[in-house]
Amino acid sequence: MPTPIHLRAEPGDYAPAVLCPGDPRRAEYIAKTFFDAAELVNEERGMLGYTGTFEGRPISVQATGMGCPSAAIVYEELIMLGAERLIRVGTCGALQPSMRMADVVIALSSTAQDRTASSYVADEPHAPTASWSLVESAVGATRDAGLPFHVGPIVSSDVFYNRDGTRLTRWADRGNLAVEMEASVLYTIAALRKVSALAICAVSDYLYTGSFERISDDELREGVDRMTAIAARVAVSP
Repeated sequence: MPTPIHLRAEPGDYAPAVLCPGDPRRAEYIAKTFFDAAELVNEERGMLGYTGTFEGRPISVQATGMGCPSAAIVYEELIMLGAERLIRVGTCGALQPSMRMADVVIALSSTAQDRTASSYVADEPHAPTASWSLVESAVGATRDAGLPFHVGPIVSSDVFYNRDGTRLTRWADRGNLAVEMEASVLYTIAALRKVSALAICAVSDYLYTGSFERISDDELREGVDRMTAIAARVAVSP
């Protein structure tokens, strides 16, 4: 197996279960807020990673950066280092009018509107799909917490500032719940490398109103905290 060159860590530095936010500062925040005895295990390129415990069980968090190409490198190297369960914790733009700011989105599958996942499967038709056991666990944990949530397909886009205003409508018409930028390659790599994966996101924007509407900073912080608590519980579940 290749030696990681972007995550400067050794096998055993990461727990088998890893939370994967995009933002390094969010990784640091998660480690300091949700983990016990968190220790820094990677800071190469500013991509912070920590390992500690959650509810007495080992867990790690590792920043992935933005977009599928960056995230793919991190997912691959985490698996090289022994990760067996990867859970993306991020934000997403809602495509359906039934959704509200800070709602939890559990991504059953993710359409790859990005060439990275397609490159992994030689451009053959492919449906990037979450691990059902993690989906089931996330649904149960979110329901038990009494949080509003949505389960279904999302889209992983390669463009954040998309000037094609009709694309969002087409995605929504096909039943997609939301848009983010990393889940499709996570699910693809997990399938190929035989590990478990799930993306859980908090709604941070409305994209179905015809104009971009952004969540407030305080509401975002509260929503991400609730989502992260759920994801951590799922990550360490049996």
